Amino acid sequence: MRRDEYRPAYRPPRGRTRLTRRGRFALLLGTLLALGAAAALLVPAVLPEEKAQVAEKPRKLLIPEGWRASQIYAAVDRELKLRPGSAKAAAATARLALPAEAKGNPEGYLFPATYPVTSKSTAAGLLAYMVDTANRTLAGRTLAGAARAHGMTPYQTATLASIVQAEADSPADMGKVARVVHNRLARSMPLQMDSTLHYALGRRTVDTSLADTRIDSPFNSYRRQGLPPTPIAAPGLDALRAAVAPTPGPWLFFVTVKPGDTRFSTTYEEHRRHVTTFNRLRTATPSGT
Repeated sequence: MRRDEYRPAYRPPRGRTRLTRRGRFALLLGTLLALGAAAALLVPAVLPEEKAQVAEKPRKLLIPEGWRASQIYAAVDRELKLRPGSAKAAAATARLALPAEAKGNPEGYLFPATYPVTSKSTAAGLLAYMVDTANRTLAGRTLAGAARAHGMTPYQTATLASIVQAEADSPADMGKVARVVHNRLARSMPLQMDSTLHYALGRRTVDTSLADTRIDSPFNSYRRQGLPPTPIAAPGLDALRAAVAPTPGPWLFFVTVKPGDTRFSTTYEEHRRHVTTFNRLRTATPSGT
């Protein structure tokens, strides 16, 4: 080889390396693969934490005061999207914490309140929650102590309060309605409450006929003395309080002649005059409004 044709091999400056096109591509591909592997390793570590932060927001199931068990069963079925009759069937097998007096019937012990509902809720679980709420409420120091002072068990308290809930036109009248019930019980008088008749007949109305008062039923408080065998609805806290702490007074009768106007009386003659007013107003406004 001729010296003048000699060309020393090119050496890049120290600290710098020039890659061929193929080398640059291989490096880029390796970088992307490395980043992908790192991302794959990160995903399992992030997802559980994200899931823990996104908790299911409960829905709300409102059980109003004065609802009967049949209405509550239907509401539970609707909320949980179950076949009609599912909640009622669950009540029969759920081993609810009911008093022995209830004989397995949760009427009056499905406490009215707003309950949380999630995708994991069951009919049996919701009904048990309602019964537990009723038990806790009735076992409260004030309610339980006042009930004992009247010689009433928690179940009798719930039964009396259910009548107060059904009969009172407003919370302000509950104490007086409860007093009428107590006064009649003390005198061994039939309660003569239309609400117990309508419960037996499975209806809701303010109209009661003479034939209604003659039906053969343990809930016919026109014929039978004492409290009915079970509550007739789910009493709220106001009705429970009224049941054990009725307003002092001598009343034995009452009638709501129109919304917001309930008239209490001590004598039957006075009561008949109020009933006449009620009938007159009902005739004038058949719709009851």
